Amino acid sequence: MKKIYLFILLIIFFNIKTNSISDILISYKVNNEIITNIDIEKEAIYLIALNNDLTKLENKKIKEIAKDSILREKIKEIELIKYFKFNQQNPYLDKVIESFFLKLNLKSEEDFANYLKGYDLTIETIKSKIEIETLWNQLIYEIYNKQLSIDEEKLKNKVTIQKKLLIEKSFLLSEIVFEKDKNKSLDELKKKIYQDIEKLGFENAAAIYSISDTSKFGGKIGWMKKNELTNLIYGAISNLKINYYSKPIQLGNNFLILKVNDIKDEEINTDPEKELKKMILLEQERQLEMFSKIHFNKIKINTDVQKF
Repeated sequence: MKKIYLFILLIIFFNIKTNSISDILISYKVNNEIITNIDIEKEAIYLIALNNDLTKLENKKIKEIAKDSILREKIKEIELIKYFKFNQQNPYLDKVIESFFLKLNLKSEEDFANYLKGYDLTIETIKSKIEIETLWNQLIYEIYNKQLSIDEEKLKNKVTIQKKLLIEKSFLLSEIVFEKDKNKSLDELKKKIYQDIEKLGFENAAAIYSISDTSKFGGKIGWMKKNELTNLIYGAISNLKINYYSKPIQLGNNFLILKVNDIKDEEINTDPEKELKKMILLEQERQLEMFSKIHFNKIKINTDVQKF
């Protein structure tokens, strides 16, 4: 029954009549690797599985998102083959898979596998995609870890201040991280993003515009404590009500729009050492994400992408 539903879904979105060899067309050639129309269709189903709000978009827009997604993945994969062997044991992979199913409000990998069956996807397929992201993050760390700059004294002061408080505010956040568009002024791009947030919803706007990995999940970040946010980011969201979003925050060459999905007050009962380690890790992740975008853009420029 699920496969019949999926086939109907494919017909609706992509007007597929059959999956015969004659229907398979090359859409892109990335260096010596090809991406077919079937690959793009499968990518769209994968993205829909992670973010059901995508079904509210027009078919053309879903295809565009899927094309961009699979092109990014293929460019990364081609680069990673130079440095790593795939299908190796990687303990970090399990943690990333766990983060995936938790974002979908699922309790276990088994639940995740059953959920994916409804989209005719397997956990093995998802693992192969997650492996690319995991190895990419490893590559970025190996290249840029010596360039990380962590002000531990500043973070220690934040922990000290936190210890004096009894209650701390936490925010359930989603994000859109976007770059300047060569064909549009910044004001035009901001206006277009705001219009699509209002028309299509924040989750779909994130899928369309965001260059962050969170775009696969409609921009969902999760719960963040006040103490885990930079002063710049906290200042941008501190006065926002639930379901409201911030003005664009400039972060280097990129811009960030944050949506507050929920707010709660929590009692503080934290081990200072653990809290400091967590804050250092978050700052490392923030800086590595910035390096990741820079490195990807460098590789993309030197990658031969042909459209058919």
